[in-house]
Amino acid sequence: MTKQEIIKTFYDNHKELSDFINSLSDEQFAFRNNDKWSAGQQLCHVYLTLLPFPKVLPSKEFILQKFGKIDRPVWTFETLLENYFKTSLKSPERFLPEEVSSDQKSSITNNLYDTLIAIQHLLEQYTEEELDTLVLPHPLLGNLTIREMFYVISYHPKHHLKQIVSNLDQKVK
Repeated sequence: MTKQEIIKTFYDNHKELSDFINSLSDEQFAFRNNDKWSAGQQLCHVYLTLLPFPKVLPSKEFILQKFGKIDRPVWTFETLLENYFKTSLKSPERFLPEEVSSDQKSSITNNLYDTLIAIQHLLEQYTEEELDTLVLPHPLLGNLTIREMFYVISYHPKHHLKQIVSNLDQKVK
């Protein structure tokens, strides 16, 4: 994917998740199937995972000094997902959502959109080469290029949307 395709996919996938969650009733938004997260918690988790990016992306120099450059061939989207599904898929504690009430829906959504826009603007400042060489650490996959990181975080809302739909299907049964 080109930089512009990544930016569009990143935004569109998060918007799809947010739009779906915002279409839910308060009961659906708060529904938990056993130990599964509610739709509200899923939304909050996705938002929490985005928060580091507006802090780190403004400084390419910091990224280079702190994390360096990739020392392996760049993974395709398919390879990245293959490796992602080999992990525990367990979220680090700092990204675990607390209980979320339906009256928090609009504030989380607004914060998510503000963060998405900020990240989009920051990504625009990177060249295709920088996306393929500069490294950021992923908690499950280790060092990833920025392009690979955005493959993961573009897929992430789709993953959680599937979980929400599955959980809500259990509510119906």
